[in-house]
Amino acid sequence: MHGSTASRTPQNVEIVPRNRHFNIEDVLKTEWHSNDRFKTAFFDAMSILFPLGEQFFIDSVKAFRGKFDDPELERRIRGFMAQEAIHRREHQHYNEALCRARGVSIEKMERAVFVRQKFARRYLSPMQQLAGTVAFEHLTAILADALFRNPEALEGADPDMAEMWRWHALEETEHKAVAYDVYVAVGGQTWRRRVVMALVTLEFAQHVVRNMRLLLRDYEGSRFKLWRDGLKFLFGKRGAMRGVMRPYLDFYKRDFHPWDHDNRELVSSVMAEFGGATVNPI
Repeated sequence: MHGSTASRTPQNVEIVPRNRHFNIEDVLKTEWHSNDRFKTAFFDAMSILFPLGEQFFIDSVKAFRGKFDDPELERRIRGFMAQEAIHRREHQHYNEALCRARGVSIEKMERAVFVRQKFARRYLSPMQQLAGTVAFEHLTAILADALFRNPEALEGADPDMAEMWRWHALEETEHKAVAYDVYVAVGGQTWRRRVVMALVTLEFAQHVVRNMRLLLRDYEGSRFKLWRDGLKFLFGKRGAMRGVMRPYLDFYKRDFHPWDHDNRELVSSVMAEFGGATVNPI
């Protein structure tokens, strides 16, 4: 068993599982984000990744429980697992309703992620799988931060959908250091997380683009204009993803920790909006 960790996670960060249910079946039949195909497809494409992804994250962290002496980190792991389990449930509901509305097979949408995960579970060590989770959790954390810093990201979106994405982003922020702290506690190496992050970044981008192409397969307008305007929405002067590069690159620093990007004040109003736990951590 490894010794106690010296986590730099702030002591007053609470990981609060909020047992939310979102009634979005009818909304998903529409272009729910600003009546814009690209914006809607971008968020929908990310949602497709979450149910399988979050189960993988839970499993990779769970594999190391009991292998270090840190009761506080064990408590945070319970909160992390509870939040991710609820996210998995709600995005599964989201994705099933989406695929029914779009007339596409959910198995087809998930196939690429399923194949990658099957390979990882069979051929990668638990430490390698945990490193992948650390990388993915950092990507979701900086995307969540961008959602709060750049309100244009959800400007014009259906209120229920915006609420769901803000809820998810809040909880990703709260538990953003859990997998990282476990990785450090069990002796994870800096070089490994750097290499894995580079690979995971490419994989994430490939999955999102693939899913968007499937969701936009019946688009009848100019695809050049669709993607040109869409990329401007993401990376333009007032783009939804502006400001993500610096926190992304910080991950490659030797002394990096997720809470070096301390955005508690930024999301405090969202924490107040969504309140405390309504279920016990699992």
